[in-house]
Amino acid sequence: MEELFRQLLTNIGEDINRQGLRDTPKRAAEAWRFLTQGYHQDLDEIVSGGIFDADTNEMILVKDIELYSLCEHHLLPFIGKCHLAYIPNGKVIGLSKAARIVDVFARRLQIQEKLTQQIADTIMKYTHAAGVAVVIEAQHLCMTMRGVQKQNSIMTTSCLLGEFRDNPSTRAEFLSLIK
Repeated sequence: MEELFRQLLTNIGEDINRQGLRDTPKRAAEAWRFLTQGYHQDLDEIVSGGIFDADTNEMILVKDIELYSLCEHHLLPFIGKCHLAYIPNGKVIGLSKAARIVDVFARRLQIQEKLTQQIADTIMKYTHAAGVAVVIEAQHLCMTMRGVQKQNSIMTTSCLLGEFRDNPSTRAEFLSLIK
């Protein structure tokens, strides 16, 4: 990866031997390994030990889980927050495990629509919840710093499964809580 960054810098006309760029290929490779670590993480291992028996059947909501991802079209960041809710069906997931699930998928080249679906499907898979809802709000640098350059645009995506899709009052409660 370092060699590829060296080539990239050379191809844009930079002098890779100048002081400020000498270690940039190494630093950039390390950054990319971190930003794409989701490809090398095992969900079973991450969730392991984080599912607990519970008799509650009321909505559980985690708001404002920050996320940082890379757009698969331009390799530029999108930054935002995820709101995640589920209705337990005998099992709950540890709070930090929910945030880690968000990170696993965000740390891959992504489109926001797919990221939203992956998070919802994964929470459903591990909890067997009666319903799962995920809303992501994010600002995409591919839209703000290039292309149409619309600085204040926010993309919102949602995925509603089970009770959140089928029951209008459950959906309405979730949407009112994330406002």
